[in-house]
Amino acid sequence: MNAQLRLPLAREPDFSRDRFATSPANAAALALVSSWNAGTLALVGPEGSGKTHLAHIWAADHGARFLTKPPRDIAVLGGQRLIIENAGAWPDPESLFHLLNMVQVSGALILTSHRRPALWPAALPDLRSRLNALAVAELAEPDDAVLSAVLTALFAERHIRPTPDVIPYLLYRMERSIPAARRVVEHLDEAAAQQRREVNRALAIEIMGDPGTGNLFG
Repeated sequence: MNAQLRLPLAREPDFSRDRFATSPANAAALALVSSWNAGTLALVGPEGSGKTHLAHIWAADHGARFLTKPPRDIAVLGGQRLIIENAGAWPDPESLFHLLNMVQVSGALILTSHRRPALWPAALPDLRSRLNALAVAELAEPDDAVLSAVLTALFAERHIRPTPDVIPYLLYRMERSIPAARRVVEHLDEAAAQQRREVNRALAIEIMGDPGTGNLFG
């Protein structure tokens, strides 16, 4: 089966609590998000550190809804649980300001971003003040436990069962980031499909390069 036939078989991401890999890198953020029920919380961390997964866990636990664009009538959202992803790039600062004010009275809001709210652009002085005062839950760079779980999930999404020695080898050789994990799995999938081989350590060595030549995915 070639790569073009395999890629459409990828599964939708599983954002259930059972699939969240807990480790020292994210345990404190998980605890804070799980208990959050009033006011605004900023959930920050590097790309792929688990912000979206935690937001979906909170949504499932609290009946929260994702806002993808500024609402026409903010008042109708009073008392609700809300989530805005990539909130630092929210296109309407005034609506964000009014949402923050509304949630101070009723409801709850989680904002995700790569950066702390104090670093988000905010031309409105009152919005700047609100952002600087937000509670923050921060996710650290992924550790071995998180990367191992992510690699396992990425392979599963492509219906790939690597041999048991593949993931330990990849953890030793790859860049310590979720984007790098995605690239590695994609390249292994493509190589396995083109060469009609299983995903094993020998293939991983070919894809990652010789240890003396540097990391292909760094």
